[in-house]
Amino acid sequence: MATGSAFGSAIDRFLKYQAAERGGSPLTIKSYREDLLQLEDFLLSAGCRSPGDASSVILRRFAAGLHAAGYASSTVARKLASMRSFFAFGHREGWVRSNPAKPLRSPRRARKLPSFLTGDEIGRLLAAPPAVDAAGIRDRAILELMYSSGVRVQELVNLNDTDLDLRGGTIRVRGKGRRERLGIVGSHAQSALRAWLAARPKAALPGGGRVIQPLFTNKFGTRLSVRGVARLLEKHLATAGLAGRASPHTLRHSFATHLLDAGADIRSVQELLGHKSLVTTQIYTHVTTARLLEAFDRAHPRAK
Repeated sequence: MATGSAFGSAIDRFLKYQAAERGGSPLTIKSYREDLLQLEDFLLSAGCRSPGDASSVILRRFAAGLHAAGYASSTVARKLASMRSFFAFGHREGWVRSNPAKPLRSPRRARKLPSFLTGDEIGRLLAAPPAVDAAGIRDRAILELMYSSGVRVQELVNLNDTDLDLRGGTIRVRGKGRRERLGIVGSHAQSALRAWLAARPKAALPGGGRVIQPLFTNKFGTRLSVRGVARLLEKHLATAGLAGRASPHTLRHSFATHLLDAGADIRSVQELLGHKSLVTTQIYTHVTTARLLEAFDRAHPRAK
């Protein structure tokens, strides 16, 4: 929770709005809170008693301080975006006359090409979980589904049994901002999921009533966490000889890169990834183009 000041009250209302109305994930809400509490400290030290006292000049000093403190451009950009969203909310709510953060420009960020695993590396990873017990069967189903559908790890752990249509080969995914989309469940992922559903320990229903059944559960029978997925991935990467090579998001990057390498339409990939803007998806075309250029440099007699 934020402090009990006028700032604290405004921050709390903003965070509740982001969680309830905008469907912000717990990680997003945590980042907003940290960014805005840092802003509150600065504004209080600058003599501001409420968000309405903040001006563009003061906020520029805050941004300059972030740069001087050595924050990465991406971090500064995120903090300024949090600030803009906060004051835009305040303007709509009526506790600031205008958005003083609107004139501030975010630093230009160099876009890093997403890392991905090759087809051979993916094959080794997917074969790593030993399908000899429920945990191994579950882990194989998770990895197969992540690579088959390109879901984010938060989207994966939020899946329930009712979101899965094995006959149709799809899952219903609730993405950022509560936008829903369909994900593809390929034949290998379907087989792995059927094995998991057969092996999954039966959870006791409280009072014999009907409850929402998480698709993936931990050893206690409750919903698997994002950290739980990260831990199991680390373990199987080590088994596959790929330690330190990937994160849960790398499977999503691999999904998109391999689709485009195989000639998939970028608009279709955008829809499958749940990207709101095509610009976000286009980063994967840079990956495939870079790989083509590398192949040309290696193989073409007139490349150099």
